[in-house]
Amino acid sequence: MTEGKFTKLRRFNGLMAILHFVQGILMLYLSNDFAISVTNSYMKGPPGTEEMGTNTLFDLRLGPAVAAFLFMSAIAHFIVSTFAFNWYKENLKNHINKARWVEYSFSSSLMIVIIAMLVGITDIGFLIVLGLVNASMILFGWLMESYNQHTKKVQWSPFIFGCIAGIAPWIAIAIRLLTAAAESPVGVPNFVIGIFVSIAVFFNIFALNQVLQYKKVGPWSDYLYGERMYIILSLVAKSALAWQVFSGTLVPS
Repeated sequence: MTEGKFTKLRRFNGLMAILHFVQGILMLYLSNDFAISVTNSYMKGPPGTEEMGTNTLFDLRLGPAVAAFLFMSAIAHFIVSTFAFNWYKENLKNHINKARWVEYSFSSSLMIVIIAMLVGITDIGFLIVLGLVNASMILFGWLMESYNQHTKKVQWSPFIFGCIAGIAPWIAIAIRLLTAAAESPVGVPNFVIGIFVSIAVFFNIFALNQVLQYKKVGPWSDYLYGERMYIILSLVAKSALAWQVFSGTLVPS
């Protein structure tokens, strides 16, 4: 790992901070007031009763929610490209990026919550569980990098456990999506299907990137190459979700 590579990576992070920030500003400026209600369901009888009640806790505006995960990335890239760069560089030399996992645990979990709400999952308890399970998946990624600093042979258990946690929200969302497609008289909007498929693919590519890093396949034998790929994937996945949500629900009338 040469100083030249770190310098280029620093500039790259600075560029990513700008791109995420600009998209976040555009999302706030261009979006309409479309919102989805976050609800709370409760029993209206003894355990096992089919009589349930639901009340609305608050309305979540999607424009600011989408802008939020873009701003999260912008802040993280700004931090590691400026005053925390030396800390970031020393972590990369040890084949770990703690800043990545902290940011992803918040931003990708918010992304999951937004996708869940778009398929009709609005119960606050369900959304909290989906977000925390996704955050657990991300933190297993941190554990994978941390644990394998001290092993001669790659230990895959953190990665496997992370995959198990990570697939759970997608199964829950897929069940709701398939049920809506089968039972709803109006079906499911194409943009929602597009979001589900595209972001699910991107999430799996993140996992593939880590596999290639630890398998040291081709250019991934250089940890910094894998780091750059994480950054690119993050930009593409967040941009894809942001503008698909915008085109489907947030375009001003």
